[in-house]
Amino acid sequence: MEPHSTVSREEWLVARRALLAEEKAFTRARDELNRKRLALPWVKVDKTYTFDTPGGRKTLAELFDGRSQLIVYHFMMGPDWQEGCPGCSFISDGVDGMLTHLEHHDVSYVTVSRAPLAKIEAFKKRMGWGFDWVSSFGSEFNYDYHVSFTPEQMASGRGFHNFADEPLYCEEMHGHSVFYKDDAGTIFHTYSVYARGDESFLIAYAALDIAPKGRNEVNNMNDWMKHHDRYEDAPSGCPACAAKAAAS
Repeated sequence: MEPHSTVSREEWLVARRALLAEEKAFTRARDELNRKRLALPWVKVDKTYTFDTPGGRKTLAELFDGRSQLIVYHFMMGPDWQEGCPGCSFISDGVDGMLTHLEHHDVSYVTVSRAPLAKIEAFKKRMGWGFDWVSSFGSEFNYDYHVSFTPEQMASGRGFHNFADEPLYCEEMHGHSVFYKDDAGTIFHTYSVYARGDESFLIAYAALDIAPKGRNEVNNMNDWMKHHDRYEDAPSGCPACAAKAAAS
């Protein structure tokens, strides 16, 4: 941590007010960005995707659970993984507390991975989570929303992710996709976000950003973050984390 100057309360207040002006400008810019996000055109979903859930096989339409809006978190957990990605777990640690509020505001939230449901359920139990987490194993869902990649794509080293042709470090990536279902039952894809765009879901980062040392990372969260039940052990289970760290 770099040394900081020490000033009087009056001098600190001057500096703080100057920063406040920039924070307010950032807030107004964020409001405008949110307005533009809501104005994005939509794409009709023509495929009938199905998922394995604890309540049996369900369609994408059924995941809305009676609401008109659905947020899907693409959690990195492939079919042969024994546990979920620590970074995705970092995001998911904050989900349960917001669910009641979302559901009473016409929004359902579901996590989706390609891992078989039995593996998902075991890891979910280990982590103590209550949110809905379903399996897209055998479905094209993850591929169509550009968070899973075929062996051929991995062999080529490149694939379409985060709205561009990019180098691939792992067959599974993270992100959020959002859908709307109208009164006739037609589903529309309205938004997706990947990579650092997911940081807005990390309440721990929001707290760290105002702490004296900030995020205190050299590369990224993998410098320090682990599964919440692994803080005394080495992290494991996330091939992408090691690959990204090696490539940075």
